[in-house]
Parts: sequence; structure tokens; C-alpha cells
Amino acid sequence: MAEKHIAIIGGGPAGLMAAEVLSASGYRVTVYDSMPTVARKFLLAGKSGLNITHSEEFELFANRFGAASPRLRAALDDFMPNDIRAWADGLGTQTFIGSSGRVFPKAMKASPLLRAWLARLEAQGVSIMTRHRWSGFADDRLTFETPQGQSVVDCDAVLLALGGASYPRLGSDAAWVERLRDKGIDVAAFQPANCGFDVAWSAPFKDRFAGAPLKAVTATSEAGTFPGEFVISQAGIEGSLVYAHAAALRDRLADGNSATLVIDLVPGRTGERLASDLARQDPKASLSNRLRKGAGIEGVKAGLVRELAEPSVLSQPERLARLIKALPIPLLRPRPIAEAISSAGGIRWSEIDDSYMLKKLPGMFVAGEMIDWEAPTGGYLLTACFATGRAAAKGIDAWLKHHTP
Repeated sequence: MAEKHIAIIGGGPAGLMAAEVLSASGYRVTVYDSMPTVARKFLLAGKSGLNITHSEEFELFANRFGAASPRLRAALDDFMPNDIRAWADGLGTQTFIGSSGRVFPKAMKASPLLRAWLARLEAQGVSIMTRHRWSGFADDRLTFETPQGQSVVDCDAVLLALGGASYPRLGSDAAWVERLRDKGIDVAAFQPANCGFDVAWSAPFKDRFAGAPLKAVTATSEAGTFPGEFVISQAGIEGSLVYAHAAALRDRLADGNSATLVIDLVPGRTGERLASDLARQDPKASLSNRLRKGAGIEGVKAGLVRELAEPSVLSQPERLARLIKALPIPLLRPRPIAEAISSAGGIRWSEIDDSYMLKKLPGMFVAGEMIDWEAPTGGYLLTACFATGRAAAKGIDAWLKHHTP
């Protein structure tokens, strides 16, 4: 098998995982990446702790991928969260489970894990060619733009692991979409996922509160009701609690409907108790004092009430209590995809067989975020990238054994 050459285009988690599996099986593997170094988005994720997977019960975990969950299930079954922890441990990176159930490296960064991973790949004979931007096809060969000019590559199988469309400055710029569409591959348009939203804040509000976190709240949309926190930004809202609702809110706006994220500012207190506590306040007192003494809220939470409430509501304890328990933040639009943590859209599942090969392009396989799936933050994104990279590698191995002349 050593003479069989596999080209992997894209040096992110999916591509590197496939390179590890295939090189361990005896194939000659070359990873091509357009950037000066590989795994740039992986490293960026690691700056905030590298949430590598999640420890929740696996049946729950495996259904976090929405409509794509059934198609991803076989790959996830083959590389479960505990398998990822064991894999990381084998690279010298011990992990721990945080209070939220998310799994992190004890070092709380990606760089040590990536260095050990690249060392393993080098030891297994993987070649990594950076500054090689895939530019298309020359008959049955691949073409790349390099600093030295165009390069043409022969290989026995190809894995595309080029990512989605978020953080294009790190390499995932979706430039591959038209090349595959030209080959008849149906690609769903990319949309932002795990993203913030624009809100029409008044100038005084955003000047005072941009950057302020809203902690210990719950948020409700068509996605459900979840506790957490988020941040007021100059443009609107962002943060983990917003991202949990992002897909539902984005899709609602895309359908031409209005969208609001409904916030309970005091989830530990009933509406009846809150109305009673507010009614006991001196009606001549300032709103800030009535909110602080009657509702226990101040700062950005009080500012948000003032920003969004009708003036007539502020003097009526029962109506004010209802608003504090269900404060609707009207959303204008998702933030641009270049800012999003991840993207929805990509190659439709109908174009891909069970081994992750493109049905219309035999010998060309796909993995990672370039496929049409999305997931919330919490380790799900990385886990699915790892798992689909492994699944595609196994598909390549099986295809070469049975279809190579």
C-alpha cells in the first residue's frame, strides 16, 4: 500500500485526523493547506480553552446535530467523546470535565496538543505542504497555486477537508464551492452558525453597556429555554447563550419573520413574588432604586429594562414584573459569517455516500465543516470534525482496496 498516494486538502482537525488514520494504515499521505501553517482555526479555538468534546450522556450528545444527526451517527459511534479523551491522552494531553460538562485539556490551550499531533504525523511519514491553495482539476489530477507557481499533483484518492465559511482569514474561505458546483455537486449556501445578532440599541445604551455581560439569566426562543450568560456588544448581542439559540433565530429571520430572544432577568424568582416586591417600592423613587430594591437587578440588567420597556410599563409593578421575567430583545439580523464561530450549509448529504465519498466524483471524499451540518458550541463541532475525518479515512481505505485498478 505504501505506493498509493492520498492527497488531503485542508489541514484542520478533520484533515489531520484522516492523515493520522491513513498513514498508520501504510499509505503515503500528503496534506495540502493554503495557509503558512496548519490548524489555524483549531489554535484560535484553543485560546479560550479548547473545548475538545462534551461529557454528557452519548444519546443526548449524538442528537445535538439537528437534521444531520442520523447521517453523522455512524461516524460518532466510531469515535465517541471518551475515545477523543483517550486519543488526546495518548498525545500527552490530559483532559478534565468542566462544571458545564464540557471537556478541556488541563493545559487550557491547543498548542501543546497540536505540536504533539504534528510530531506523530511526521513520525508516520505524513508530508505537509503549506501555501498550497487548491485551484481545481487538470483532467484527473489536482492543481495548486503555490509561491513557486502552479503545481499539478497525481494521487490515488483525495480527501477534501476545506472547512466552512467562518473565519475566512484563517483559511476557511469557501473558495472551493464553485469548483464543486461546476462538477455538478449540490452545495447549500453557507450561513452563520453560533453567531451574534444585530440589535438597534440606542447610542446612550451601547455607549454605557457595550462589553457588559448579562449573567444568571435564561433565554427562550423556538430552540427552547436555556440558562447561561451573554454579552451586550456595540452591534447587538453575542456569547454562549445567544449561540444556543442562533440557528432557530437565524432561520426565523431568513424566512422573513421577526425574531426576538426572550430573557428572564431573574429566573430564581416567580413573577408573582417579583410583582409583590415591586409593588412595595415607593412609586416616587427612581426606577433604578425600585429595580434594585424590588427586583434585585441593577447595572446592565436595569439598563436593558429601561432600553426596551414602554414608558408606561415602568410605573406598573405587575406589568414591569412580567417584562423582567420575559424581556424580548428584537433582533435585526445575524452578524456576518466571517465573525461566526461556525457555519451552516455545505455539501448536501444527498451527494455523499455512506463512506463519505462524493457520488459524482469517485475517489474524492469529504469531511468536516464543508458538509451540510451544524452543531452548538460545547465540543460538538470538534468532535464531529474528528469523527468525519476518521470515517472518510476508513472510506478511502476500503475504496482503494476494492476499486483501485
